[in-house]
Amino acid sequence: MSKTLPNSPAETVEISSSELRSALDTALKLAGKFGFWEAPYKDAATTFEEMDEFDIFYWVYKAANPVTLMEDGVADLLTTDSSIVALPQGFEKQHVVTMGAAGDILQLQADGLRYSSDHLFGNIADLLFDQSISFANLESPITTQPLQKEVVSDRGAPVQCCSEAQFDVLKGYKGKTFTALNFANNHTFDYGVEGIETTQAVFSKNDIADIGTNRARAEYGRAQVLIKDGIKIGFASATFGLNGRELPDDEKYRIHVSRLSSKLVEPELDLVKRQIDDCKSQDCDFIIASLHWGWEFEFFPRRSQVVAAHELIEYGADAIIGGHPHVVQPVEYYRTKRDSRRVAVIAYSLGTLTWGFDAPYIALSIVLNLGLAKGCLDGEQRTYIEGACVTPVFRRSVDNSGTLETRIEKLSDHLDGASGLHCPEYIARMKRYADLVLGPGVEWAGPAE
Repeated sequence: MSKTLPNSPAETVEISSSELRSALDTALKLAGKFGFWEAPYKDAATTFEEMDEFDIFYWVYKAANPVTLMEDGVADLLTTDSSIVALPQGFEKQHVVTMGAAGDILQLQADGLRYSSDHLFGNIADLLFDQSISFANLESPITTQPLQKEVVSDRGAPVQCCSEAQFDVLKGYKGKTFTALNFANNHTFDYGVEGIETTQAVFSKNDIADIGTNRARAEYGRAQVLIKDGIKIGFASATFGLNGRELPDDEKYRIHVSRLSSKLVEPELDLVKRQIDDCKSQDCDFIIASLHWGWEFEFFPRRSQVVAAHELIEYGADAIIGGHPHVVQPVEYYRTKRDSRRVAVIAYSLGTLTWGFDAPYIALSIVLNLGLAKGCLDGEQRTYIEGACVTPVFRRSVDNSGTLETRIEKLSDHLDGASGLHCPEYIARMKRYADLVLGPGVEWAGPAE
């Protein structure tokens, strides 16, 4: 019998009591019949500690039926015309950096990782590892403790983890590793301080910059700064929460946590702004905010997120790379008020690059490629985005003699059906989701030149 992955977390969720299971089944039937969760549920919690039973029901429903409608007011705020990305007239280019950014990296089945080691990223290596900087969000802490399987239930948030040997498969391709990995997310504290320290040690061993976690109290509120090909790039980062796992008071410095997606308050941006200030004090040429935020299984950001993103851009961020929703969300091209010649790129969610579920909306993710140019304009040094493009990609899991191999594929390579690797409807559904988020007829291209 061939091995397959579950479709979505809704298929594997464990409910602790028959009464709660009955209530969940009733809520799902009513939602399906009357469609009251087809649009974003306005008062939904996404932070585990804010969730009540109704929020859990909504989460399970979305996991099987992703929300494809926007919240009121979002369409009026988003600007998604990529044609406005260009260098200003008269700009004299001196240095160029290219960047490839992918979505969330979560644990796969252990055998799936082992047998995927030589080809997991082979078909998208040009998008990521042939760039000056490659970036993603690691959502599975590396640990020396016994590994746990992911269990989705009402009793507590699922645990993510991987061993160093498993991370060796996820870290890169043919000797090239990610340049930087965001590690401030809701699973960072799943294995406590040991998981943080082990992950940081493995990052250092592989010359990977960790974004959003700190080794010393003095680093809290500071940015991570990289210099590539003459361009100094600063990274600010924060996660919306830690799935109810509270950092002890004397350990709170270890992770940048801020209420970015609370149902109780508007996004709290002070910690991210503090890091942007740190970037400015270090004379960074370009500032990227890596934000772990948003509502899962919703194809569009909430209005509060768009407002917050614009505020951070006007404060000094030049690009925002978001994650957490497990589905792709729009990439916005926002002309700033602080500099009318500057277009910032805001990727609200790049989706999930690796995970153990196979539904088309979960398998689909985006690789964002940016070209950065540093040079002279009106006698002053400036760094602008000279090119940006998105490439929809997806996970393909294949049974190989009883073990699952996973490969990341470019969606465009499968649209004509020539590959014969998936049924046409599976590919067509991913194409519809990509068109929904990126816009129909959007030119899908390779890396930004």
